[in-house]
Amino acid sequence: MIDAHHHLWDPTRRDYPWMAGEALDPIRHPYTLADLRGVAGGSATVLVQTVSSVAETEEFLATAAASDGLIVGVVGWVNLIAPDLADRLAELRGLPGGELLAGIRHQAENEPEPGWLVRPDVFRGLKALAAAGLTYDLLVNPAQYGSAVEVADRLPDARLVLDHAGKPPVATGGYDAWAPAITELSRRPNVFCKLSGLVTEADRAGWKPADLAPYASHVLTSFGPDRVMFGSDWPVCELAATYEQVVETAQTLTAHLSDPERADVFAGTARRAYRLSG
Repeated sequence: MIDAHHHLWDPTRRDYPWMAGEALDPIRHPYTLADLRGVAGGSATVLVQTVSSVAETEEFLATAAASDGLIVGVVGWVNLIAPDLADRLAELRGLPGGELLAGIRHQAENEPEPGWLVRPDVFRGLKALAAAGLTYDLLVNPAQYGSAVEVADRLPDARLVLDHAGKPPVATGGYDAWAPAITELSRRPNVFCKLSGLVTEADRAGWKPADLAPYASHVLTSFGPDRVMFGSDWPVCELAATYEQVVETAQTLTAHLSDPERADVFAGTARRAYRLSG
Protein backbone atom coordinates (compact mmCIF):
# COMPACT_ATOMS: atom_id res chain seq x y z
CA MET A 1 0.00 0.00 0.00
CA ILE A 2 1.02 3.60 -0.59
CA ASP A 3 -0.41 6.09 1.88
CA ALA A 4 -0.42 9.17 -0.35
CA HIS A 5 -0.97 11.78 2.35
CA HIS A 6 0.54 12.13 5.79
CA HIS A 7 2.45 14.72 7.81
CA LEU A 8 5.18 15.05 10.40
CA TRP A 9 5.62 18.06 12.69
CA ASP A 10 7.16 19.40 15.87
CA PRO A 11 5.35 22.35 17.54
CA THR A 12 8.28 22.75 19.94
CA ARG A 13 10.46 23.85 17.02
CA ARG A 14 8.13 25.49 14.51
CA ASP A 15 4.89 27.48 14.53
CA TYR A 16 1.86 25.95 12.78
CA PRO A 17 -0.76 28.71 12.42
CA TRP A 18 -3.49 26.28 11.36
CA MET A 19 -3.01 24.39 14.63
CA ALA A 20 -4.35 27.21 16.81
CA GLY A 21 -7.39 26.60 19.02
CA GLU A 22 -8.36 24.06 21.65
CA ALA A 23 -9.85 21.67 19.10
CA LEU A 24 -6.33 20.88 17.85
CA ASP A 25 -4.89 20.23 21.32
CA PRO A 26 -4.91 16.42 20.90
CA ILE A 27 -2.43 16.58 18.02
CA ARG A 28 -0.35 19.58 19.13
CA HIS A 29 2.77 17.57 19.90
CA PRO A 30 5.67 16.15 17.89
CA TYR A 31 5.03 13.36 15.39
CA THR A 32 8.26 11.73 14.27
CA LEU A 33 9.49 9.26 11.69
CA ALA A 34 9.47 6.62 14.41
CA ASP A 35 5.80 7.38 15.12
CA LEU A 36 4.99 7.08 11.42
CA ARG A 37 6.78 3.76 11.20
CA GLY A 38 4.75 2.55 14.17
CA VAL A 39 1.41 3.19 12.47
CA ALA A 40 2.23 2.69 8.78
CA GLY A 41 4.08 -0.57 9.22
CA GLY A 42 5.32 -1.86 5.87
CA SER A 43 3.41 0.64 3.74
CA ALA A 44 5.11 3.20 1.55
CA THR A 45 4.10 6.80 2.14
CA VAL A 46 4.07 10.33 0.72
CA LEU A 47 5.02 13.09 3.16
CA VAL A 48 3.13 16.37 2.62
CA GLN A 49 4.02 19.92 3.69
CA THR A 50 2.30 21.56 6.66
CA VAL A 51 3.57 25.16 6.54
CA SER A 52 4.88 27.64 3.98
CA SER A 53 8.51 26.88 4.72
CA VAL A 54 11.37 25.83 2.48
CA ALA A 55 13.24 24.80 5.62
CA GLU A 56 10.50 22.27 6.39
CA THR A 57 10.76 20.91 2.85
CA GLU A 58 14.51 20.52 3.18
CA GLU A 59 14.01 18.66 6.47
CA PHE A 60 11.33 16.45 4.92
CA LEU A 61 13.61 15.48 2.04
CA ALA A 62 16.38 14.55 4.48
CA THR A 63 13.90 12.58 6.60
CA ALA A 64 12.64 10.75 3.52
CA ALA A 65 16.20 9.89 2.50
CA ALA A 66 16.80 8.40 5.96
CA SER A 67 13.50 6.49 6.11
CA ASP A 68 14.79 3.23 4.57
CA GLY A 69 12.18 3.37 1.83
CA LEU A 70 9.17 4.16 4.04
CA ILE A 71 8.74 7.67 2.57
CA VAL A 72 8.85 7.32 -1.21
CA GLY A 73 7.83 10.88 -2.08
CA VAL A 74 7.68 14.38 -0.62
CA VAL A 75 5.19 17.10 -1.49
CA GLY A 76 7.01 20.21 -0.34
CA TRP A 77 6.61 23.97 -0.48
CA VAL A 78 8.30 26.74 -2.46
CA ASN A 79 7.37 30.33 -3.09
CA LEU A 80 5.36 29.99 -6.30
CA ILE A 81 5.74 33.68 -7.17
CA ALA A 82 9.53 33.73 -6.84
CA PRO A 83 11.11 34.95 -10.11
CA ASP A 84 13.86 32.33 -9.74
CA LEU A 85 11.49 29.46 -9.02
CA ALA A 86 13.20 27.09 -11.46
CA ASP A 87 16.52 27.62 -9.68
CA ARG A 88 14.91 27.06 -6.28
CA LEU A 89 13.41 23.78 -7.45
CA ALA A 90 16.78 22.71 -8.80
CA GLU A 91 18.37 23.52 -5.42
CA LEU A 92 15.85 21.35 -3.61
CA ARG A 93 16.45 18.49 -6.02
CA GLY A 94 20.16 18.77 -5.38
CA LEU A 95 19.80 18.26 -1.62
CA PRO A 96 19.98 14.92 0.22
CA GLY A 97 16.69 13.24 -0.62
CA GLY A 98 16.06 15.71 -3.43
CA GLU A 99 15.29 12.91 -5.86
CA LEU A 100 12.21 12.18 -3.71
CA LEU A 101 10.65 15.59 -4.34
CA ALA A 102 7.41 14.54 -6.03
CA GLY A 103 5.31 17.68 -5.87
CA ILE A 104 4.57 21.05 -4.33
CA ARG A 105 1.66 22.31 -2.24
CA HIS A 106 0.62 25.72 -1.02
CA GLN A 107 -2.29 25.97 1.43
CA ALA A 108 -4.40 27.93 -1.03
CA GLU A 109 -7.51 27.41 1.09
CA ASN A 110 -6.13 30.06 3.45
CA GLU A 111 -5.74 32.64 0.68
CA PRO A 112 -8.63 35.16 0.70
CA GLU A 113 -8.78 35.48 -3.10
CA PRO A 114 -11.09 32.98 -4.85
CA GLY A 115 -8.95 33.46 -7.94
CA TRP A 116 -5.59 33.12 -6.20
CA LEU A 117 -4.59 30.05 -8.24
CA VAL A 118 -5.00 31.91 -11.53
CA ARG A 119 -3.45 35.18 -10.39
CA PRO A 120 -0.79 35.85 -13.06
CA ASP A 121 2.22 35.52 -10.76
CA VAL A 122 0.88 32.34 -9.13
CA PHE A 123 -0.12 30.83 -12.46
CA ARG A 124 3.40 31.39 -13.78
CA GLY A 125 4.66 29.39 -10.83
CA LEU A 126 2.23 26.55 -11.47
CA LYS A 127 3.33 26.51 -15.10
CA ALA A 128 6.96 26.27 -13.96
CA LEU A 129 6.11 23.31 -11.71
CA ALA A 130 4.52 21.52 -14.64
CA ALA A 131 7.58 22.21 -16.78
CA ALA A 132 9.74 20.75 -14.02
CA GLY A 133 7.66 17.57 -13.96
CA LEU A 134 6.32 18.15 -10.46
CA THR A 135 2.77 17.52 -9.31
CA TYR A 136 0.78 20.28 -7.62
CA ASP A 137 -1.55 19.45 -4.74
CA LEU A 138 -4.78 21.45 -4.71
CA LEU A 139 -5.78 22.28 -1.14
CA VAL A 140 -8.72 24.55 -1.89
CA ASN A 141 -11.94 25.86 -0.38
CA PRO A 142 -15.30 25.81 -2.25
CA ALA A 143 -14.86 29.37 -3.52
CA GLN A 144 -11.67 28.23 -5.29
CA TYR A 145 -13.10 25.19 -7.12
CA GLY A 146 -13.66 27.29 -10.24
CA SER A 147 -10.05 28.47 -10.26
CA ALA A 148 -8.88 24.88 -9.89
CA VAL A 149 -10.88 23.96 -13.00
CA GLU A 150 -9.35 26.91 -14.87
CA VAL A 151 -5.82 25.84 -13.93
CA ALA A 152 -6.52 22.31 -15.14
CA ASP A 153 -7.84 23.66 -18.44
CA ARG A 154 -5.00 26.09 -19.01
CA LEU A 155 -2.29 23.62 -18.00
CA PRO A 156 -3.40 20.34 -19.57
CA ASP A 157 0.08 18.85 -19.17
CA ALA A 158 0.17 19.58 -15.42
CA ARG A 159 -0.62 16.82 -12.94
CA LEU A 160 -2.95 18.19 -10.25
CA VAL A 161 -4.06 16.34 -7.13
CA LEU A 162 -7.17 17.43 -5.27
CA ASP A 163 -6.50 16.94 -1.57
CA HIS A 164 -9.11 15.46 0.74
CA ALA A 165 -11.75 15.14 -2.00
CA GLY A 166 -12.17 18.92 -1.91
CA LYS A 167 -13.03 18.79 1.82
CA PRO A 168 -16.78 18.13 1.59
CA PRO A 169 -18.85 19.33 4.57
CA VAL A 170 -19.83 15.82 5.65
CA ALA A 171 -20.88 16.82 9.16
CA THR A 172 -23.50 19.27 7.87
CA GLY A 173 -24.72 17.13 5.00
CA GLY A 174 -23.30 19.33 2.27
CA TYR A 175 -23.28 16.72 -0.48
CA ASP A 176 -25.48 18.58 -2.95
CA ALA A 177 -23.31 21.70 -2.97
CA TRP A 178 -20.05 19.74 -3.19
CA ALA A 179 -20.83 16.97 -5.69
CA PRO A 180 -21.27 19.09 -8.86
CA ALA A 181 -17.88 20.75 -8.31
CA ILE A 182 -16.22 17.35 -8.00
CA THR A 183 -17.94 16.18 -11.17
CA GLU A 184 -16.68 19.25 -13.01
CA LEU A 185 -13.09 18.79 -11.81
CA SER A 186 -13.17 15.11 -12.70
CA ARG A 187 -13.86 15.98 -16.35
CA ARG A 188 -10.25 17.21 -16.55
CA PRO A 189 -8.10 14.12 -17.15
CA ASN A 190 -5.03 15.76 -15.59
CA VAL A 191 -6.72 16.02 -12.17
CA PHE A 192 -6.40 13.24 -9.60
CA CYS A 193 -8.25 13.03 -6.28
CA LYS A 194 -7.25 11.87 -2.82
CA LEU A 195 -9.68 9.74 -0.87
CA SER A 196 -8.46 11.30 2.35
CA GLY A 197 -9.45 13.60 5.17
CA LEU A 198 -13.11 12.59 5.24
CA VAL A 199 -13.20 11.48 8.88
CA THR A 200 -12.29 14.95 10.11
CA GLU A 201 -14.90 16.56 7.86
CA ALA A 202 -17.56 14.31 9.42
CA ASP A 203 -18.91 14.36 13.00
CA ARG A 204 -15.59 13.62 14.67
CA ALA A 205 -17.15 12.07 17.75
CA GLY A 206 -19.78 9.92 16.10
CA TRP A 207 -19.01 9.33 12.43
CA LYS A 208 -19.64 5.96 10.78
CA PRO A 209 -18.37 4.59 7.46
CA ALA A 210 -21.91 4.94 6.12
CA ASP A 211 -21.68 8.72 6.63
CA LEU A 212 -18.69 8.85 4.29
CA ALA A 213 -19.99 6.37 1.73
CA PRO A 214 -21.89 8.83 -0.54
CA TYR A 215 -18.82 11.07 -0.80
CA ALA A 216 -16.40 8.23 -1.47
CA SER A 217 -18.80 6.75 -4.03
CA HIS A 218 -19.09 10.04 -5.90
CA VAL A 219 -15.32 10.50 -5.99
CA LEU A 220 -14.78 6.96 -7.29
CA THR A 221 -17.56 7.22 -9.85
CA SER A 222 -16.49 10.66 -11.08
CA PHE A 223 -12.73 10.20 -11.29
CA GLY A 224 -12.54 6.44 -11.64
CA PRO A 225 -10.21 4.32 -9.48
CA ASP A 226 -7.31 5.02 -11.83
CA ARG A 227 -7.36 8.69 -10.73
CA VAL A 228 -8.21 8.17 -7.03
CA MET A 229 -5.59 7.51 -4.35
CA PHE A 230 -5.86 6.65 -0.67
CA GLY A 231 -4.37 8.98 1.93
CA SER A 232 -4.65 8.66 5.70
CA ASP A 233 -4.12 12.35 6.53
CA TRP A 234 -2.33 11.09 9.63
CA PRO A 235 -1.85 12.51 12.22
CA VAL A 236 -4.68 15.00 11.56
CA CYS A 237 -7.00 11.99 11.33
CA GLU A 238 -6.35 11.30 15.02
CA LEU A 239 -8.83 14.06 15.82
CA ALA A 240 -11.51 11.60 14.70
CA ALA A 241 -9.98 8.16 14.20
CA THR A 242 -6.89 6.04 14.55
CA TYR A 243 -4.67 5.28 11.58
CA GLU A 244 -5.98 1.71 11.58
CA GLN A 245 -9.61 2.90 11.54
CA VAL A 246 -8.93 5.17 8.57
CA VAL A 247 -7.33 2.34 6.58
CA GLU A 248 -10.12 -0.09 7.46
CA THR A 249 -12.77 2.48 6.51
CA ALA A 250 -11.10 3.12 3.15
CA GLN A 251 -11.04 -0.63 2.53
CA THR A 252 -14.74 -0.82 3.38
CA LEU A 253 -15.60 2.08 1.08
CA THR A 254 -13.75 0.44 -1.81
CA ALA A 255 -14.85 -3.15 -1.18
CA HIS A 256 -17.10 -3.14 -4.26
CA LEU A 257 -14.18 -2.47 -6.60
CA SER A 258 -12.33 -5.15 -8.51
CA ASP A 259 -8.87 -6.20 -7.35
CA PRO A 260 -7.12 -4.16 -10.09
CA GLU A 261 -9.22 -1.11 -9.21
CA ARG A 262 -8.37 -1.42 -5.52
CA ALA A 263 -4.71 -1.79 -6.47
CA ASP A 264 -4.98 1.57 -8.22
CA VAL A 265 -6.60 3.31 -5.24
CA PHE A 266 -4.14 1.90 -2.73
CA ALA A 267 -0.94 2.22 -4.77
CA GLY A 268 -1.06 2.56 -8.54
CA THR A 269 -2.68 5.98 -8.82
CA ALA A 270 -0.26 7.56 -6.35
CA ARG A 271 2.67 5.99 -8.15
CA ARG A 272 1.55 7.44 -11.49
CA ALA A 273 0.42 10.85 -10.28
CA TYR A 274 3.60 11.51 -8.30
CA ARG A 275 5.90 9.51 -10.60
CA LEU A 276 7.16 7.49 -7.67
CA SER A 277 10.02 5.11 -8.30
CA GLY A 278 10.50 1.62 -6.98
